[in-house]
Amino acid sequence: MIDRAGVHGATTRLITAEAGMPLASFHYAFRSRDETVRELVGFVVADEQRISLEALDPTADIRSAVRAGMQAYFEMLRAHPSREQALHELVQYSLRIPELQHRARAQSASYFHTARVLLERAAENTEVEWSLPIEQLARILIAVTDWLTVAWLADRDDEAAHTLIECAADTIGALAMSRRALAPRSS
Repeated sequence: MIDRAGVHGATTRLITAEAGMPLASFHYAFRSRDETVRELVGFVVADEQRISLEALDPTADIRSAVRAGMQAYFEMLRAHPSREQALHELVQYSLRIPELQHRARAQSASYFHTARVLLERAAENTEVEWSLPIEQLARILIAVTDWLTVAWLADRDDEAAHTLIECAADTIGALAMSRRALAPRSS
């Protein structure tokens, strides 16, 4: 509903009508519209994480792993652009309303959690250590992914998106060090 009607248009009344349920039943399923939005965000972010994790090839190098995760996200974006637009709209809407800013923080935290999981799994699979703390690297990955999303939603330029993915894979991959190279040498 939010993906088609926007944040303002996704009223409880319209949500229940689309679900084919009486308005009074809404509060049996959810305590509030805020809880509904939280569940929606959780579902979408978990789906993004699942899709990106499934793309990680345990035999790949770190650059290829980062690229594969980002490419999987991009393919999901191309398949469901209105869903991603709705997530960005929710953050912006929540930031403007003081009593909803907690929702923007929670949504952001879920993105960082997903980025950390992906970066940790990629490092584990490829036997590398990151040269930056994982929180900083996750912030970089989120910044690139957010801009990839906004730019592609605005221009639908697949070639530019692929160039950004390649550049991000090179940049993030360069921040990895082989565990074998870090291991102490025995004499």
